[in-house]
Amino acid sequence: MSLRFVLDPELTPELRARIVALWVDVTNAGGAVGFVAPVTAEKVRTIADPTLAGIADGPDRLLLGYDDDRLVAMAIFTDPRFHLKTHLRVLTRVMIHPDTQGRGYGEALMREAERVARGLGLAALHVTVRDGLGLDRFYRRLGYREVGRWPGALRVAPGDDRDEILMWLGLAGQRHDQDHAAAG
Repeated sequence: MSLRFVLDPELTPELRARIVALWVDVTNAGGAVGFVAPVTAEKVRTIADPTLAGIADGPDRLLLGYDDDRLVAMAIFTDPRFHLKTHLRVLTRVMIHPDTQGRGYGEALMREAERVARGLGLAALHVTVRDGLGLDRFYRRLGYREVGRWPGALRVAPGDDRDEILMWLGLAGQRHDQDHAAAG
């Protein structure tokens, strides 16, 4: 079964609750989406509410993926909110429901995000990845490359600091890609 994607859905109270439930399930299964397990819906709402406000009232965009009518995937196109970076977006809160992993949904979500980004005329997508989970390999397979690290930037537990890996996908046909390829 393939995913059905929806860009910028109406953020009804029901959909907000479904997004929070997905976020909780992903976190509690070990996903690196801003929290460390165990987490409750109440805790997730401390980040989800302002994040969803940035979508409803601000420049951010929401991409959801459904398996039939079940919400199983999510990514947010976060605007850098800086006039010299209007040509790119940071993908945040990229997640796939844990019981659907292994079906290609993560790749499908990222390919759809890339398609949307190209349609928006963006030059690049950026993601940050928590080291130690192998997520960087996933993004590399999709064409992202590591462009930097913040050593020990993420404290997931006392004595367990992880690097934050900065990854970049230049979108073909954009000037930045051509300049960078010539320089590299």
